[in-house]
Amino acid sequence: MKPLPRSFFVRDPLLVAPELLGCRLEHTVDGVPVAVRLTEVEAYLGEGEDPASHSHRGLRPRNAVMFGPPGHAYLYFTYGMHWCANIVCRPEGVSGAVLLRAGEVVTGLETARRRRPSARRDVDLARGPARLASSLALAGPDNGRDLCAGGELQIFAADPVPRNRVRSGPRVGVTLAAASPWRWWLSDEPTVSVYRPAARRRRRP
Repeated sequence: MKPLPRSFFVRDPLLVAPELLGCRLEHTVDGVPVAVRLTEVEAYLGEGEDPASHSHRGLRPRNAVMFGPPGHAYLYFTYGMHWCANIVCRPEGVSGAVLLRAGEVVTGLETARRRRPSARRDVDLARGPARLASSLALAGPDNGRDLCAGGELQIFAADPVPRNRVRSGPRVGVTLAAASPWRWWLSDEPTVSVYRPAARRRRRP
């Protein structure tokens, strides 16, 4: 398979995201590769454009990778227990990223099973962003890793996906800009996560 070039990620996340469907993300740890075929993704825009984006309020130490070169991994910790993986898009200095929401483990199935012992079925191994990151052993030290440099973390191109298989809809778990249809997934894929709109917090009287 052919690695995706950096030029692929220089573009707007809204263009990059649907074209990532079917691509293969591979992480090699101690010589053992595990790869996931992407089946669900979400786009996040940049500073001042997308209230749900980590970079909406500008450059901070936590989101600095989102403003860096395209084609790098942006990892963040959520709920005090899970890592989630994104790929940075747009030219350096302009923030944007695509969250990798779900996929099918296509290489290293036994290794992924050991990393995710609570998964009852193989389709659940990378069904959701935290599970995907866990199956691939992606965590804080991988934040900022270059996916286009031919190293241990790479992403490979896929054959074009038929348009009638691509679906789009609201993003999962966001309350700001919640109606934006910036999540894409492959239809009839059991690995796609369940859609759950975020519950709005009630204001205290």
